Amino acid sequence: MLMAVRRMLIAGRYRLREPVGSGGMGRVWLARDEMLDRDVAVKEFVPPDWMTDEEKTRLRDRTLREARSAARLNHPHVVKIYDVVHAEDQPWIVMEYVPSRSLHQVIGEDGPYDPRSAARIGLDVLEAITAAHRAGVLHRDVKPHNVLIGHDGRVVLTDFGLATFVDDGSVTGPGLIVGSPQYVSPERARDGASTVESDLWSFGATLFAAVEGRSPFARESSMATLMALATEEPDAPVRAGPLAPVLTGLLQREPIDRLDAASTRDQLREVAGLFQGHAVVPAPRAPMDDPAPSPAPVPSPASVPATPPGPEPPRPAVRRSLALIGGFLVVALLAGTALLLRDRDTPIPPVSQPSAAAPASSSVSAAAPVGFSPVKCLGEASDGLPTTPQPGAERLRDGWALYAGWSYFQQGDFHIAVPDGWTYEKVGTTLCFRDPIALRVLSVDPSRNPAGNPEKACRDEVTLLRDAGKLPGYQQYGINRVSSLDRAADWEYAYDDKGSGARLHAMTRWVASGGKGYAYGLMTRDLDWPANFATWGMIVSTFYTNA
Repeated sequence: MLMAVRRMLIAGRYRLREPVGSGGMGRVWLARDEMLDRDVAVKEFVPPDWMTDEEKTRLRDRTLREARSAARLNHPHVVKIYDVVHAEDQPWIVMEYVPSRSLHQVIGEDGPYDPRSAARIGLDVLEAITAAHRAGVLHRDVKPHNVLIGHDGRVVLTDFGLATFVDDGSVTGPGLIVGSPQYVSPERARDGASTVESDLWSFGATLFAAVEGRSPFARESSMATLMALATEEPDAPVRAGPLAPVLTGLLQREPIDRLDAASTRDQLREVAGLFQGHAVVPAPRAPMDDPAPSPAPVPSPASVPATPPGPEPPRPAVRRSLALIGGFLVVALLAGTALLLRDRDTPIPPVSQPSAAAPASSSVSAAAPVGFSPVKCLGEASDGLPTTPQPGAERLRDGWALYAGWSYFQQGDFHIAVPDGWTYEKVGTTLCFRDPIALRVLSVDPSRNPAGNPEKACRDEVTLLRDAGKLPGYQQYGINRVSSLDRAADWEYAYDDKGSGARLHAMTRWVASGGKGYAYGLMTRDLDWPANFATWGMIVSTFYTNA
């Protein structure tokens, strides 16, 4: 049959060349538009033999519906529809040809993406979904098979074969579940309901697969999946790192509880930009009894314009200027680390002032140049330094409890979460926290000039340290403005440390908040940086100041 169809000229214009995909009761061909001399994709209507004439008519109507649905959209992340023609007593849809692999293929062949890369792909898919929703179109079958990763890095959503207009009825008969069970929302599996929220649930399941390598409801059979949808919670992510709160928010059982598109976009933009400029980072390793596949190469999706979120209104109990990752609800959830325990507006008890830290006595610290990066905190900790948690430290703040092993540290007018057991001392104006086991350093400098330019302050620090010979082998991954904050910049870099003999990797955030300037940063061995995604996310999301 395929040999008979191959080379067929459709509508006197489209020459079929080879099949490139099948599914959804159709077959997709690579074809040549002989009028415009360009490659196109042509979708052939292929009803199964067991279908009745009535069912085939309904499927033919669905094929035309796909063309009408997608043709209403003009978006760079949606496959374009060029034409619909009739030949051989059936409709053929002529579409844009995108040289690509599906996200499903990439995951299967190369393994899951790291969180940042998955977030970048997710932003493009979300833009396509929201564009469809604005046009009144529900996709109804968002899944990795229908997300194409172009060879040029472009990400597109395709196959609107199950799509319907918001004001239309269902295209399926009663009792028939359409879509892939592993990616269909609980309410659609239960009663066939199609809504904006059900598309977002499917998007969340697709994003879960991108970073975890499988659906959150992957089971041995479709029936087992549907049973799990009805009776179980989604599987917990283990590789998602900073994407975990996004996945949790999208995969809520009740549609009203799910993240909306705007909040999802804000959070994805933060994850995608959290490590700006860094090269491909492998997905965090799973436990030894559950090895993770190798990550896929990172595509380069088009940038997504977005309006930075506005400032959070002050809370009744405490006035403060938040310096948080925009869109997060205090994302201690970045490491699966927060539990809502009480009402957020309940007044918080005061935190006792810490006892004075021991004076800096490390020769390395004492020789460090004046500046604000974690570089000045390197070296062995002095004997007798205090360790976290500090006296009077809290694990509960504004109704959020930190994960075991973390506590809030207060110094003057700022608070930040720090792992327990780390030593701390003051080196000049900088508080230095050191992991006593691994080479991990957290620095906080609350003495920056609030009128300074964030990006310039970071560039000046680079000059200061390089002139002092402190950054041999320096590689800068980026100095980028943090769009979710009024005045802040992130500086990411790596260099060869002579003292430890290791290549180190650091991220520093400079931020103006509450009329003051602050700089805080985390440094680890370069090879350990991917495993510290959640640590940096926790630090960033819990830093705030009293105004």
